[in-house]
Amino acid sequence: MMRLDELLVRAARRLAAGSPTPRLDAEVLLCHALGVDRTWLYTWGDREAEPEAEARFEALVAARAEGRPVAHLTGEREFWGLSLATHPSTLIPRPDTETLVEAALARAQAPEGRLLDLGTGTGAIALAFASERPGWTALGVDIRSEAVALARENAARLGIANVAFRHSDWFAALPGERFALIVANPPYLAADDPHLERGDVRFEPRRALVAADDGLADLRHLVQAARHHLARGGWLLLEHGAEQGAMVGEALAQAGFTEVSCHRDLAGHPRVSLGRQADESR
Repeated sequence: MMRLDELLVRAARRLAAGSPTPRLDAEVLLCHALGVDRTWLYTWGDREAEPEAEARFEALVAARAEGRPVAHLTGEREFWGLSLATHPSTLIPRPDTETLVEAALARAQAPEGRLLDLGTGTGAIALAFASERPGWTALGVDIRSEAVALARENAARLGIANVAFRHSDWFAALPGERFALIVANPPYLAADDPHLERGDVRFEPRRALVAADDGLADLRHLVQAARHHLARGGWLLLEHGAEQGAMVGEALAQAGFTEVSCHRDLAGHPRVSLGRQADESR
């Protein structure tokens, strides 16, 4: 039997060729195999691994070495401090999308209101927002019934009550409904984008990643359609690719949105463009 810290070193070396975070991947997978958290692992790393746990860990490392996403192997991913169940049918929540949550929270200073999260997937955005704004209600919609079920499962497990999830193709099931904030992380990659053949993206659903018109079709559709579902003075916030900020900003301005701006992600890339619905009462 090997010590846990020795297992980690060996696994990290094996994963180094294909993962940008081999040590972190190894730690998360070992914690999953052992059923412990990383604090326990740091405290008791000099213990010897039981044969069954070592076998489980080695199988997980082998799958990760083949490229399988850690979130698919463990069935969960942390986002905004929330542990979310994941599934291969939905996108894996990523740190870049926390930029969208931050921008939405900054525009939710009223004591109450409604937020709509389009293409909610795991429910990550809606749940993160709802956890920070208990006076607001959040609604997440998705065209995939399995995603709606997963998001509901996450809400129930986390005990977040001011959020609901509904099956809808964008706004199709929301006739006449209006929201103070509408947010979305829609498909925005072109069909020939090289990122589709790299890293975890290789194992994620193409329909949640790729859009027509060089990745801009869904973004442009949402800019036009959102105007009919925003309250006066409401905000539309859209996550997009690092090279799409100027084009999305232009689409927002041409559609009559005001106060158009773009927020950068942790790496400094343009990531979230937003605009405000004209408030005719002012």
